[in-house]
Amino acid sequence: MIFNNQTQGETLPKGYHHLTYDQRCQIYILKARGDTSSSIANILKVHHSTISRELKRNKGQRGYRHQQAQEKAFLRKNSQPNKKMTPQIVTRIEEKIKLQWSPIQISGWLKRHGKEHVSHETIYNHIWKDKRQGGQLYRELRHRGKKYNKQRKGASGRGNMPGRI
Repeated sequence: MIFNNQTQGETLPKGYHHLTYDQRCQIYILKARGDTSSSIANILKVHHSTISRELKRNKGQRGYRHQQAQEKAFLRKNSQPNKKMTPQIVTRIEEKIKLQWSPIQISGWLKRHGKEHVSHETIYNHIWKDKRQGGQLYRELRHRGKKYNKQRKGASGRGNMPGRI
């Protein structure tokens, strides 16, 4: 069966993507119409397990409803604080940042000393959150939080004129 302008050889999109509100509305309508999870997945061009997981995870007392599903998904996404970032770990991380340690060095030090391991991405997220709240932690980073261009051979940067003769 071919659904929704889908050709015979077309594959499903790769990678992880959250379902949108519009997709949840479509799931609600198609499920009420009596479609199976597999046919809904083909119409939405997602994997069938995504649909079955969505239906199971967001079902309420009156079945699957798109608004309720959207609210539950939003709450799941936004209500999970990082459990590893305890006040003691945050204090230790901020001390090391003020000593001009990089987040990668801090992460390695925590891991090596048997403390609670926190990834360098989590440390960077903490720094940027502090900056959004008006903090000055980002100024303690070696590059002051600025992005820097890596040296590329003849591609771009200072001294390179594109199309020069």
